[in-house]
Amino acid sequence: GDRDGNPFVTHEVMLDAAQRHSATALDYYLSETNLLSARLSLSSRLVDISPELAAFAEYSPDKAASREDEPYRRALIGIYARLVATSEHLGHRVQHLRAISKEVQPYTSAQEFIAELDIVIHSLQRHGALYLARGRMRELRRAAEVFGFHLAPLDMRQHSGVHEQVVGELLAKAGLAGYAQQDESARRSTLLAALQAGKLLSPELDDFSPSARSELQLMRTAAEIHRRFGTAALPNYIISKTDAVSDLLEVALMLQQSGLLAGDTLHLNIIPLFETIDDLRGGGAIMDELFALPYYRELLRSRGNTQEVMLGYSDSNKDGGYLTANWELYKAELELVRVFEKHGIELRLFHGRGGTVGRGGGPSFQAILAQPPGSVNGQIRITEQGEVISSKYSDPEIGRRNLEILVAATMEATLLHPHGDDSVMPEFHRIMEAMSRDAIAAYRRLVYETPGFTDFFFAATPIREISELNIGSRPASRKATDRIEDLRAIPWVFSWGLNRTLLPGWFGFGSAAKQFIEREGQAGLKQLQAMNKHWAFFRGLLSNMDMVLS
Repeated sequence: GDRDGNPFVTHEVMLDAAQRHSATALDYYLSETNLLSARLSLSSRLVDISPELAAFAEYSPDKAASREDEPYRRALIGIYARLVATSEHLGHRVQHLRAISKEVQPYTSAQEFIAELDIVIHSLQRHGALYLARGRMRELRRAAEVFGFHLAPLDMRQHSGVHEQVVGELLAKAGLAGYAQQDESARRSTLLAALQAGKLLSPELDDFSPSARSELQLMRTAAEIHRRFGTAALPNYIISKTDAVSDLLEVALMLQQSGLLAGDTLHLNIIPLFETIDDLRGGGAIMDELFALPYYRELLRSRGNTQEVMLGYSDSNKDGGYLTANWELYKAELELVRVFEKHGIELRLFHGRGGTVGRGGGPSFQAILAQPPGSVNGQIRITEQGEVISSKYSDPEIGRRNLEILVAATMEATLLHPHGDDSVMPEFHRIMEAMSRDAIAAYRRLVYETPGFTDFFFAATPIREISELNIGSRPASRKATDRIEDLRAIPWVFSWGLNRTLLPGWFGFGSAAKQFIEREGQAGLKQLQAMNKHWAFFRGLLSNMDMVLS
């Protein structure tokens, strides 16, 4: 679903991904149900069963005389038959593990499947077969709760500039040309008028440019995924490079054209992604203006009055260096907490962190505890990328431990950090603001203003070789140039990691600390030591930098 810079993610690819996810989940349910139907051979002449199970077994398509007194087996064969029908209905190829009746109806949802499992589980509990009820049966039910018929949710993502082009063409078809030339205020008015009218602007896709046609077809495919696999299969739409309210309204209009927004009911979350230093600084104001729109507030009510916001760690680091990027992210979270509390909307933050410190990586437990007060309210989203996936989750026990760490940190941050604006530490914030100014000046002076630095970077790192490897989802640069400004953040960090300089994980911090101590003397050093002792955020910065430099 992530199409930002990757033209190979087409609507066919996205549908195939959803199809494979669903098939994986249903294949597991089929194999487990078939196994349980062989094992649960309890006879109704020996054990008591619930009336619900008796009726359920009677309804089963399994009419074999040899299993007439085996209600659990008959019930599970009935569940198996419905799973087969469901799998075939969703377009999956099914390898039949047993002969089944073709007369059963597919499940309309995973909840219906869970309800039938509950009939079996409750009957087992009734006659004291707790070992059977709490074993594979309970694990199967839990899997159905977690994975449904979709396995894992897909997130769609595209750059805001692409949305602008598509919406411009949509509006032009409706006789409203010149959208790209409008200022932000005029864009909002145009988009709100179109959204509130609720009309289909152009039902035919053939009249659009290839890129716009591709985006609109993806929206229609998303609606098809919702119909086939449920809304949980594709719950989010992320907007890269969000820098205006109109960026979110443009996506709302595109969703409306595909049926994913009907009336005031929004069928997936529209998520802004603030990536650069400037975007992080303006994120709070954008959300404040967005929430002031009555139309958007109505849409949020259909999403449980919850708004998710994604924060980018890689681009902000490449833009401003290690210290400034982390400080601007911290301030952005504080401002978002304030804005959301002002409007009475629940905030869920999505942290786009990578595996390396230069991309926001580091120990997860400490990172979550270092979040600003009020930013973790019992929920948090974090990306796990690249080499981190195999190192954390390739082994079940290690994966379970990492999940426990995330849950424990989220609970601790929620319970121990009250809602607030962190006003108890204004002096720490003043110091960080001053150090951030010095750090970004030193970083940009080296990276963007030093003559010959670009040549040094391309000579001292394997960036050219990286760009030729088939290991990424997008080109190394946004444009066909050697400018560092056009280089994507991921290969930028990766290159410094491979030559062991690891510049994105430390540069600028030392200059800032040195200048602060020169200005403040020993009192300044003691202030930094106090920040390390009493402020988890600052302590985490030092700890991660220490790890990078060791």
